[in-house]
Amino acid sequence: MLTLASLLVLVLAYLIGSIPVGVLVGKYFGFDPREEGSHNIGMTNVARIGGKQAATLTFIGDAGKGLAPILIGYGLHVSDRGLGLIALATLLGAVYSIFLGFSGGRGVAACFGIWIGLAPLSVAPILLLVFLAVLAVSRIVSLASISAAFAMPIVVALCSREQFFLVSLVMAALVVWRHRENIGRLAAGTEPALGAGPTQPNNV
Repeated sequence: MLTLASLLVLVLAYLIGSIPVGVLVGKYFGFDPREEGSHNIGMTNVARIGGKQAATLTFIGDAGKGLAPILIGYGLHVSDRGLGLIALATLLGAVYSIFLGFSGGRGVAACFGIWIGLAPLSVAPILLLVFLAVLAVSRIVSLASISAAFAMPIVVALCSREQFFLVSLVMAALVVWRHRENIGRLAAGTEPALGAGPTQPNNV
């Protein structure tokens, strides 16, 4: 049973995950990613509008907001079950931000930050390699993101992190769900490759 303190930690994790990093970075650089390009607040759209520096800051911020609640959980000596709940609350904030009317990004960078916290020497680097390998071959960010999401539970199991297996299933399902429009365009062969000018919402 969750205590009041546990609920407060989960609320904090959700609020940290909800921080709209791409919007804040865009404001600093003089643009709003919600009004330009694909209208997504993630790194990919920020890169197209604001360039590499803005994109780098967005990725670091999004990954950082995934990592921070996990580190808070470790600091409070939270159990593995509690860390899993913190991970889910953080990801929910990233994709359904209270600060953006319960909309948000695709949660990919936040997921990476979460796994840096939960399994920095096993799951996180392998998922990054999957993402980079698919991106190198396809040049399609959404396909790389979806591939990493599908790989997530498999990698978690292979890395003997069974305590986070159910969490990884939910996280993967949420990321794939947030990419449902991208999946439709991938099936139709209309999803833009990296470097192409987008006319549709993309990802990350």
